[in-house]
Amino acid sequence: MTTHILAFDGHNDTLLKLEIDAIQGKNRDFFERSDRGHIDLPRAKDGGFAGGLFAMFVPSNPDQDFSKPFSPDDKKNFLPLDQKTALSFTNRLLERAERLEADSEGNVIICRSPEAIGEAMEKDQLAVSLHIEGAEAIDTNFYELETFYKRGLRSLGLVWSRENDFGYGVPMGYPASPDIGPGLSEAGRDLVRACNQLGVLVDVSHLNEKGFWDVARITDKPIVASHSNVHAICASSRNLTDKQLDAIKESGGLVGINFFVGFLRPDGTFNQDTSLDVVADHAAYLVDRIGEDCVALGSDFDGCAPPKDLSDVTGLPRLAEALDARGFTEETLAKIFNKNWIKALQATAK
Repeated sequence: MTTHILAFDGHNDTLLKLEIDAIQGKNRDFFERSDRGHIDLPRAKDGGFAGGLFAMFVPSNPDQDFSKPFSPDDKKNFLPLDQKTALSFTNRLLERAERLEADSEGNVIICRSPEAIGEAMEKDQLAVSLHIEGAEAIDTNFYELETFYKRGLRSLGLVWSRENDFGYGVPMGYPASPDIGPGLSEAGRDLVRACNQLGVLVDVSHLNEKGFWDVARITDKPIVASHSNVHAICASSRNLTDKQLDAIKESGGLVGINFFVGFLRPDGTFNQDTSLDVVADHAAYLVDRIGEDCVALGSDFDGCAPPKDLSDVTGLPRLAEALDARGFTEETLAKIFNKNWIKALQATAK
């Protein structure tokens, strides 16, 4: 079998990485090969990275280095954001995505439907599906949600690891339970319903456990965690308990495997000398617990410290080889690497 399989990935922070580089005077061309960041177009083609959910995330602290150890006690990295600030920065990231498409000579496409993703992959175009990570840019009347939807938004994470008007994020503790803080606010519950009505995927990664169960009670769509791992293997508060995994399975939802070593390793450390066998451990656990139709990739490229063998998108074939060595069939790999994400987006769309 071939292990150079096309990947449609559930989470990256490339738009933010490009924006922060520009703010810091380190501009780089997405269309030229670089040794900075995890994704550019030449490396994407080398690694079989066919596209994914490109996050628009507004950091509390633009100087935060997400590849370095962090602590919930470092308050400036987790400060709440006001809606006006978040909206302005999110619009900058969306404009950056639109410029990438415009400047790509047809090589990058913002996809507004699952069918468009499939068409782009067939044409060897990079398929960009727009995602907001942390809903601070959304007003509680949801006017901005509708505006972003018209411009291509198809996925939204209710929270990042901080409190907002809609709910409470987990502060990335280890070892720690995701059962931290109260559930969704009334506005958060209404936001879930509004996303269901529009056809915007609701992402529960970063959401605390009470908020997770609120989503499970309210949503009439599959429950999706775009970039989270198995709490039973790595006891980070950012990972999912068995009970949460069972609810995701019951909903026909999805878990995207996060490549951040701190959410992979049983010891929770930031050691990038981490074997791809650990990634395979999470994949095998998920397939055994919730089935091969509910497992995908959620790399967190450009927003995390991955294992050295996954140091950028060119490492994706090595991950396929590691899963192949575990006995994953070609059919299962195709589901994990691209088909399951397209299916989840189809189930969410109106």
